[in-house]
Amino acid sequence: MILSISTSHKPTSDLGYIFHKHPDKFQSFNFSAGKYHIFYPELNNDKATICLLLDIDPIEIVKILRNNTPDGFPLGDYVNDRPYVASSFMSVAIAKGFSSAIKGKCKEKPELVNTKLPFEVFITSLPSPKGGEILIRKLFEPLGYQLEIERQTLDLKFPEWGMSKYYNVKLKNTLTTKELLSHLYLLIPVLDFDKHYFISDDEIEKLIDKGTTWLNIHPEKEQIIRRYLINLNSLTSKALERISDNEILNNETEKISIKDVTEQKKETLHIKRINTVVDKLIESGAKTILDLGCGEGKLIKQLLKHKQFNKITGMDVSYNELLKAKERLNYNDLPPKQKERINLIHGSLTYRDKRLEGYDAAALIEVIEHLELSRLKSMERVLFEFAKPKLIIITTPNKEYNSIWEKLDSIDMRHKDHRFEWTRSEFLNWSINISKTYNYNSEIFPIGEEIENIGAPTQMAIFKYGN
Repeated sequence: MILSISTSHKPTSDLGYIFHKHPDKFQSFNFSAGKYHIFYPELNNDKATICLLLDIDPIEIVKILRNNTPDGFPLGDYVNDRPYVASSFMSVAIAKGFSSAIKGKCKEKPELVNTKLPFEVFITSLPSPKGGEILIRKLFEPLGYQLEIERQTLDLKFPEWGMSKYYNVKLKNTLTTKELLSHLYLLIPVLDFDKHYFISDDEIEKLIDKGTTWLNIHPEKEQIIRRYLINLNSLTSKALERISDNEILNNETEKISIKDVTEQKKETLHIKRINTVVDKLIESGAKTILDLGCGEGKLIKQLLKHKQFNKITGMDVSYNELLKAKERLNYNDLPPKQKERINLIHGSLTYRDKRLEGYDAAALIEVIEHLELSRLKSMERVLFEFAKPKLIIITTPNKEYNSIWEKLDSIDMRHKDHRFEWTRSEFLNWSINISKTYNYNSEIFPIGEEIENIGAPTQMAIFKYGN
């Protein structure tokens, strides 16, 4: 199997510095499954190409896979496609052969590390047995790649057998070398869906390390993580929790130890929202809490840490989100007394529901912007008129802050599912109208770093019933 990476960047000789491999040398290296070779088939004034060629030893593969023989197929170690396809073996070779480049290091020309270069990548025999061309595009196109995909015939001598699960893929993009290699390192085994080694917690660290700058915002994040961890639910849950909570660190300083990094983790905006809401609920003295639009249960998980809250009900319109919440909370393994505190219910905020009545407080964290404006009035009545908790906390994005985000302008929304986003004055006016209509007092608070004339990224309203 072969991976080729080309660029028209001038001078083309820079490619040798970036990959730390001399263009005049054909270099071979040993690794667990055989050998890999690095060479330059093309280097002229207009174009440079570096190739990574894997020379897989079938006997070494048998040694690696000796404990992973598929049930019912004793020859599975010997009869397989591993020596011939781009798989997790390719990822290992990328990490070893281009170790400096994937870490973002270039001793001779450090300015090249952050230089975006026009790359053209060709991968032969990339298996995609579950998803095919559609999945390949879903993984790479959101990262800015242009793709040319050719599906291989199963057997040229027997065309009636149809098409195979193997694809020749050409990728074009302008990005840094580190970004390119991190994408290839993670996404090739995601497509192949077949690791050649035991999957453990170490794989989560690889995801975090190589996906630092892009995985958390990728629209197929969950599918990437799940497939990379070969659908192991326990590991997938851990990875989703860490990555979704933005506990991805940019550890570019080798002087900082792992322990120091852990202690210096920065509080992300999402965590700030959760913590701020928890603090306000503690201050209020509330004991029974509604988490409306609870999603995967992140707020519930934090509330469980405080004995003050003896009844916590999470509601979401998505049944799948409730299943994720149950898994995230390790509900089945909780002690009986902890289980008694939690109630997860399926429901909608736009329909009156007697199950929501009688609570001290309700929280809606980044929920209202997912409702159609035409349905907002229904939500208001359900929450403020019928459920009528003593305290209601609502957070929502500050539209004015969007111009600060690198990938947004003032007219963009932060999430494809948002139906609206409000400026500070719009949110304030809505809060005042709610207070007048339903006999609540309201206050507005910022969450996150404030910028003059723009405000904070998140705005929070706290409604207290009565005078």
